[in-house]
Amino acid sequence: MDVGKRIKELRERANFTQNRLAEWAGVSQTHLRRVELGEQDITVGQLRLVCDGLGVTLAEFFNVDDEQESLSDIISKLTPKQKQLLIAFLKSI
Repeated sequence: MDVGKRIKELRERANFTQNRLAEWAGVSQTHLRRVELGEQDITVGQLRLVCDGLGVTLAEFFNVDDEQESLSDIISKLTPKQKQLLIAFLKSI
């Protein structure tokens, strides 16, 4: 799953501008734009705030009906940085 594309999809569905969502999540509009373009990663904490702003849970964020990939398929597509962030997140819960 492309996290940036998913954020953009949900943001547009909620009729939020990048500025409005960035303010809500406590990140700069530039950072959010770069995340949506896949140029920069987002932390789990920031993603949680983005989801709060969009009115979705983290589970709903990652639950895409048209994708029936297994967890191992999803993990195999992550960048090394994204894998590090996932491990850090899992250790935190």
